[in-house]
Amino acid sequence: MAVHTISQFILRTAVVGVLAALALIYMLPDHLLGSRPVVELHTSAEAPAMTRTQGPVSYADAVKRAAPAVVNIYTTKTVVRRSDSILDDPLFRRFFGDQFTTQRKQTQTSLGSGVIISPQGYVLTNNHVVEDADEIELMLSDGRTIQAKVVGTDPETDLSVLKVAGKDLPAVVVGKSDALQVGDVVLAIGNPYGVGKTVTQGIVSATGRNHLGINTFEDFIQTDAAINPGNSGGALINARGELVGINTAIFSRSGGSQGIGFAIPVSLAQDVMTQIIESGQVTRGWLGIEVQDLSPALAESFALDQTQGVLIAGVIREGPAHRAGIRPGDIIIALEGQPITGTGDALKTIARHKPGEPIQVKGLRQGKVFRVTARTGRRPNYR
Repeated sequence: MAVHTISQFILRTAVVGVLAALALIYMLPDHLLGSRPVVELHTSAEAPAMTRTQGPVSYADAVKRAAPAVVNIYTTKTVVRRSDSILDDPLFRRFFGDQFTTQRKQTQTSLGSGVIISPQGYVLTNNHVVEDADEIELMLSDGRTIQAKVVGTDPETDLSVLKVAGKDLPAVVVGKSDALQVGDVVLAIGNPYGVGKTVTQGIVSATGRNHLGINTFEDFIQTDAAINPGNSGGALINARGELVGINTAIFSRSGGSQGIGFAIPVSLAQDVMTQIIESGQVTRGWLGIEVQDLSPALAESFALDQTQGVLIAGVIREGPAHRAGIRPGDIIIALEGQPITGTGDALKTIARHKPGEPIQVKGLRQGKVFRVTARTGRRPNYR
C-alpha cells in the first residue's frame, strides 16, 4: 500500500512539473527564450493522393485550392528625369553645361504576382517585381488590398520575401518540386498584363535547366504553360493544387509566351525564404574560384576522355581555394565524393556549405589525381 502511495506521489509531482514548465514557456516573451521566427507551412502531406496514371477531366479543384493564395502585386517608385526642353539640347549644354538643366520627378508603376506561402503573412515573389519599389500593394482574391513590406531579397535567385498583416490569409499548400517529372501536368496562376487572375495549363518540359544567364543560381523547371509579363512571381502548381514553383521568366523574341517558361523550384524558394526570415539574409559557401565547363576541345587538350568536371580558370589570392592549394589549370572532378558534371553543379554544391565548413575536393593536376580539404568562406554579394 505504501509503495502504491509513493508511486502516485511521484507521478503527480512529474505531471505538475511538466505543466508548470509548459506554462512558463507559454508566458515568457520570445526574446527571453532566444527564439527566431518560424515559418508555418501547409505541406503536401495534407493533399489527397493521386497517381500519375489518373487524368482528371478538369483541374478546377486544383485551381480552387491554390488560386486564393495567389496575389496581384502593384508597385510604384519615383524616378528623376531631365525635363525635355531646349536646355537639354546638346549644343546648349556644350556652352552652358548642366547649370540650367531642369529635372522632374516621375512615378513609375509596375505589376506582377506573388504567392502567400504562410498564414503568418509571408509572400514569395520575384525580386525583379519589387526591386527599388517605394510602395508595394497586394490585391487578394477576395478583393482586399494590403500594403506589403520587403522582409529580404536574394538577387542571385531573383526571389523576394514580403510580409503583410491581415486576418484569414489563404496560404498555399507546398508541394515537392523534386518529385516532378517531365510530362507532369502543371498550371501557372498569375496576373498577366494586368487583366486579372489567369490560369494557364501545360506540362513540365524539363527540370534542372541552367546556363540560361537569367540568375546566378539556376535550377529551373521549364514548362509550356503560357507565362506572360505580369505572371512573374506567381504560382506554378501541380494537378493537386500544390505549389511546385515560382514563375520567373519566359524565352521570347516577341515579348509574349512562346511555350518556353521557367519557374524556380519551390524547394529552392523555400530554403531562400527560410534563411531570409530567420537570419535576414541568404548565406552561401564560397571557395574563391572561377570555373568553366570542360568542352570537348578542352578535355582533349588535357588528355581526358570525358567532359565531366570543371576547369579552374582563376583562383582569388588568399581565398579558401588558394589556401587549400588549388591552382589555376586544375580540374575538379568531385566535391564531397560526388562527381561534378559542370559549373552549375559545382556552384550549387559549394553554395550549400556554410562558411567555415570543410569541403572535400578531388581533382586532376597534370594528369594526376589530387585530394585537398578546403574550408568555405562567405560568398560575397556579386549583384
